[in-house]
Amino acid sequence: MTSKPNLPSIRTAMIMAAGLGTRMRPLTDHRPKPLVELAGRTLLDHGLARLRAAGVEKVVVNVHYLADLIETHLEGHSGPDVFVSDERDHLLDTGGGITKALPELGSDAFFVLNCDSLWHEPRVPLLDQLRGAWEASRMDCLLALAPTQGSLGFDGAGDFERADDGRLARRSGASAPFVNTGAYLVHPRVFANARPEPFSMNLIWDTLIAEGRLYGLPMDGLWMHVGTPEALAEAEARLIQLGA
Repeated sequence: MTSKPNLPSIRTAMIMAAGLGTRMRPLTDHRPKPLVELAGRTLLDHGLARLRAAGVEKVVVNVHYLADLIETHLEGHSGPDVFVSDERDHLLDTGGGITKALPELGSDAFFVLNCDSLWHEPRVPLLDQLRGAWEASRMDCLLALAPTQGSLGFDGAGDFERADDGRLARRSGASAPFVNTGAYLVHPRVFANARPEPFSMNLIWDTLIAEGRLYGLPMDGLWMHVGTPEALAEAEARLIQLGA
């Protein structure tokens, strides 16, 4: 699939699919969370469809819990080429998981999606919003942000404050206006000193905040954090309501 006019070409992506899915039990007692279904399609397939529509040609999917089931599911997948990053022996968290997959992700910016992060976009697709806002000369990472209040399946205090130029800072008080949706663009240069061992992307983001290189883009649409059976049911009902 060719990229859309006037938008930078993003050819590769990673879907984070190695979590244990403990908050989604009992639905994940015998299947991994990426294979839980929402609106007739697995969470993993929702992510792959979004990436295919954005013109992505290669997707890395990391696996750990019930990894064989994910690998079998991907055998019947049509769309972007899929490479499985195996974390069966050692779960690497978000930063370590991406670091291990870097040889398959290339030398340019790539998308990252959490498998339990979904959204409804009434106008411009979210991944195209990210591509349109990406400026590699001044950004190392661009997070899609959702409002802390009103996002489905999220009841936390928020993650970030955003300056007028888009730069991000951590929450400074009891709450912050924006939450990280789990969808973002990142350049592989930020992993130059990283090793494929367990660490969180939050460590990378804190470094980028200090350097003024972490940016955020408020999304146009509804973000849904589908991390529990209750959130899954609520997301299903909301999608029906929206006619999606």
